Amino acid sequence: MPRPPVTQDASALTRQRRQRVQAAATGVAVLKGLSRLGGRASLTALAAHVGESPAKVHRYLQSLMEEGLVEQDTGSQHYYLGTEAIQIGIAAMRQADPLRVAEPALTRLRERLEVTCFIAVMGNKGPTIVRFEEPGLPVTVNVRVGSVLSMLWSATGRVFLALTEDSRVQAMAHEELAAASLEQRRLLDARDPIGRLREEVRSLGLACIRDVYLQGISAVAAPLYDHSGQVRAVLTALGATGGFDASPQGPIAQALAAEARAASAALGHRA
Repeated sequence: MPRPPVTQDASALTRQRRQRVQAAATGVAVLKGLSRLGGRASLTALAAHVGESPAKVHRYLQSLMEEGLVEQDTGSQHYYLGTEAIQIGIAAMRQADPLRVAEPALTRLRERLEVTCFIAVMGNKGPTIVRFEEPGLPVTVNVRVGSVLSMLWSATGRVFLALTEDSRVQAMAHEELAAASLEQRRLLDARDPIGRLREEVRSLGLACIRDVYLQGISAVAAPLYDHSGQVRAVLTALGATGGFDASPQGPIAQALAAEARAASAALGHRA
């Protein structure tokens, strides 16, 4: 009778699979290391960054070069991200839509905190609401999708004002300040109203207001950054002042900031 075919030992197959997974993980670590070192590095620097021997990293770099993911400068001998890696990055950036990325955060914030929340982008006329979510018992506010918010008096506008250097944004803020009532001006620093407001938001990383934009309404807003460190949108939560903790250390601000950081990371931002 013919002998049955010889099958490879199960433990050997498991070992091979484990080795392939480990090899893939090391290759990914080398690519990520090169990216985090600015996209270009020497073999020594890259090996130190990923915590592997230069000889081992060199073997992986050779394989990555064969796939077009890494290239080498013949002059400096430094390695840098290749054409295929660039194409992967471009494809990822095309998917990095701040509205798509941050929409799930609106649902989580609404359900967890039972607050009204929205996403705004900078439009031609100012910060403009583009996504809006309300809890089961909504707070009556005169803002909806398409509403344009104040640059100085809304938490959303203050984030854009403090964290962008767009000349249009600064001009809008100065126009609002020039048209502000005496009562509104008392809410800002007398000597440098816009400068001090920007400093406050930058130090906190978010904006918090109480009864400033609308009487009886408080709000907290946090920025969504992209891969280049630019503010692409602002995530805001608001509610009735009596039951809404607008302090920077409060649960609403902390939950909002955590969602904004996660969305920013999904957009390619590195804190």
